[in-house]
Amino acid sequence: MAPDARALPRQTTEQELVLPPLFTPVRLRELGNAFAHACAIAPDSGAGTIVHVGRFELAEFALVLEPEEPLRSARRALYAGMTALTDALTGAAEPETAVNITWPDAVTVNGGLVGGGRLAWPAHTGEDQVPDWLVFGAMIRVVSMSGQDPGLNPLVTTLADEGFQAATTNLIIDRFARHFMVAVDIWRESGFDAVAKTYLSRLPLEKGVRRDIDDNGDLTVRRMGSDDVERKPLAEALSAPSWLDPATGGPWA
Repeated sequence: MAPDARALPRQTTEQELVLPPLFTPVRLRELGNAFAHACAIAPDSGAGTIVHVGRFELAEFALVLEPEEPLRSARRALYAGMTALTDALTGAAEPETAVNITWPDAVTVNGGLVGGGRLAWPAHTGEDQVPDWLVFGAMIRVVSMSGQDPGLNPLVTTLADEGFQAATTNLIIDRFARHFMVAVDIWRESGFDAVAKTYLSRLPLEKGVRRDIDDNGDLTVRRMGSDDVERKPLAEALSAPSWLDPATGGPWA
């Protein structure tokens, strides 16, 4: 069953987001860390709390969830979060803009890295235990603060450089929240496979390759003409976000 998001009282914050009623915003100052803060307050704040940082160049936020499944399957919440994140970006993109996911957690726009998502749960939670909470966090680079020519490194980019002229950090977070609710509803009504189908459609196409997501969240890859199955463990991949530069605390640049 999908992660729950129960109704919580709204809080008044500076530059308040326009969120659905199931979400409670918590705003941090520019030097705050949304993911770390959400993990710290998750045991008390409850599902639906969305922590965000007041920055204009980077959409940084983290959502607290309360899963109803053991950890081994609850980790699949990452896929719902990544689907909602890319849905939010696609809705703000110019026509023909390619918004993709590099498994499991990185987001690219027209081939350039803009950020990604991550997932946390309480330490020492067993695979067969239901976690007290999960936190899905995300960062998306909206504009560059480096002053460098955007063409110097085609492997990284920003939303502004890819034509997202109307995309603000608040708009991205607002749209993510709404798309996440849709993903949760789909999970509940049609099962996780429906969420997986949308997620897998965001991976770059590979001819002759079939990809599936197992019940424990692992990605399986089958190639035409071969009986071999390549397995990519989700739990292992989540130990270190592929898109996050530990030195800067932001997306690789």
